[in-house]
Order: sequence, then C-alpha cells, then structure tokens
Amino acid sequence: MTTSPARTPARTSPRGQWLAPAGLILLSLIPLLAGAARLTELTGGAVVTPANARFVESPIPVVIHIVSVTVFSLLGAFQFVPALRRRSGWHRGAGRVLIPAGALTALSGMWMAVFYPHPVGDGVALSLLRLLFGAVMLVSLAYAIRAIIRRKFAEHGAWMTRAYAIAMGAGTQAIVLIPGSIIFGSHDELSRTVLMGAAWVINLAIAELVIRGRARRRRRQTTTRRATLVLS
Repeated sequence: MTTSPARTPARTSPRGQWLAPAGLILLSLIPLLAGAARLTELTGGAVVTPANARFVESPIPVVIHIVSVTVFSLLGAFQFVPALRRRSGWHRGAGRVLIPAGALTALSGMWMAVFYPHPVGDGVALSLLRLLFGAVMLVSLAYAIRAIIRRKFAEHGAWMTRAYAIAMGAGTQAIVLIPGSIIFGSHDELSRTVLMGAAWVINLAIAELVIRGRARRRRRQTTTRRATLVLS
C-alpha cells in the first residue's frame, strides 16, 4: 500500500499579501485626508466658524486624535502582511508604537465625545456609542498586552485585530453615511447614529471572520505537520 505525502497549504503570493494593507489604507484615506485638512486649518490660523469652534478653542485633543489614529491605521495596516508579521523584530517594534497610539486614539476620542459640544446631527446617543466603542478598544488593547506577556501570540493578534477594526470605524462610516445623507439628509441625528454604530459593528464582524480564518489555517497547518511526522 502506498501513501501520498501530505500536502502543504498554499501560501499567499508575495503580491497577494499586500492586498489587505492596500485595502485598509484605501479605507482610511477619507478620514485621514479630513484629519490632515483639520490640522492644516488649526495650524494656519483658521477663521472660527460654528463647525470648527470646538476644535479652535480646544485643539490639543483633536490634534492628538488625528496624529495617533493616523499612525495606528497606517502602521497597523502593514501588520496584516504575513511576511512582515513573521519578522519578529519588525513586528515587536511596530507593536511598541501601535499600542500607545491605539490607546491615545481611544482616549482622545472618548474625551472629545464627553467635553466637545455636539455638532449639528450628533446627539447624546452617538456620544454614548463613541464612549462604548472607545472603551471596547481600550479593553481590546489591554487584553492584547496581557496575551503577549503570556506569550499567547494568536490571542494577542486577535485582540489587536479587534482594536484595529474599531479604530477603522471612521473609514467605514464615511462610506455608509453617503447613502444615509442622500436619503435622510446630512444632519439627521437618528440616521447618523444608526449608520455610524452599524459601521463599527460591520468592522468588528469582519474582524471576527479574519480571526476565525487564521484559526482555521493554524489548525490545518498543525494537522499537516502531524501527518508529515506520521508518514516520515
């Protein structure tokens, strides 16, 4: 009786590895450009208007938020490249930047939700959602730190993926708010609250699919290695 060697799972092509970070950077483009415009406005002596008064009067929180979320979203996108993730030195170095950047993103966002006056179209319900998802992001980062201390690398990656999904909410919100603005108007409080909350939920649902996909691949690789040992 002959036995065939166990098949090794196909690896993603070098070019294919960059599809995920390219898509994530593209998703973050609208909020990042808006943030860059806001920084330019604040550093260039902007004329105070009802739309920007809260930022002009208290610029530090929004500046911290824009800078930290820019670092977190762009650098975090490259953590989805398997070749880079396998380079432990690069991965650890990036993580030491990403975790504080993520914490500043969440904390500054929560500060603004509490202390900045609500713009037209935002209300208490949306502020509560921002606080909720900001808190979930902080908890995810805390669990990610705990996991890496315990050398539970898969668990660490799962919690960082969840934190990243929440941070990328603004990109998804920019997309889902377009039809909402056309149908309900750009300042309709209920539709904005529902759609912005839905964007965070969508991102977290996709994150869970990614996490489960990684777990399945790890199980297949473990099974393949065991089969190879048996047949060798």
